[in-house]
Amino acid sequence: MLERGFERFLFACRWLLAPFYAALTVTLVVLLVRVLMELGHVVAHTLDSTESQTILGVLALVDLTFTASLLIIVIFSGYENFVSKFDHTDHKDWPTWMGTIDFTGLKLKLISSIVAISAIQLLKSFLDVKNYSDRDLAWLVGIHMVFVVSGLLMALTDRISAGHHEK
Repeated sequence: MLERGFERFLFACRWLLAPFYAALTVTLVVLLVRVLMELGHVVAHTLDSTESQTILGVLALVDLTFTASLLIIVIFSGYENFVSKFDHTDHKDWPTWMGTIDFTGLKLKLISSIVAISAIQLLKSFLDVKNYSDRDLAWLVGIHMVFVVSGLLMALTDRISAGHHEK
C-alpha cells in the first residue's frame, strides 16, 4: 500500500514539467519579437545593403524560424511523452507528426535541428568571413562537426538498440 501511494505520487510529479513547457511557449514570443526586428532590419536596408548582407539577414530569419520550430517539437513531443496526451479530436489541422514522436524520435529531431541551426550559423560566418579570425572559424567548424558526429552516433546507437530489441 505504501509502495502504491509512492508510485502515484511519483506519477503525479510529471505535472511539475508543465510549467517548463509553458515557459518555452513564452520564449516563442521572444523569438517572434526577434524575427520581427530582424525582418524590419532586412526590409529597411533592402536598397542600401549588399547581396551578402541581404543573405545574412535572410539566414538570420531562417535560423530563428528553425529555432522556433525546434521549440514547438520539444514542447509538444515533450509534453505528450512525459506529462499528458493531447485531445486533438476537435482539431482538423492537427499535424500528423504530433502524438507519434517517441523519445528516440524526439532526440533525433532535436539533434538534427541543432545541426541545421549550427550549419546556418557556420554559413553566416563564412559569408561574413572578413569579420572572423581563422581561429574563430576553426572553432565554429569544430563545434559544428561535434554536433554532426553526435547526431550520427545517436542515430547509430538508436538503430543498434532497436535491432537488439527486435531479436
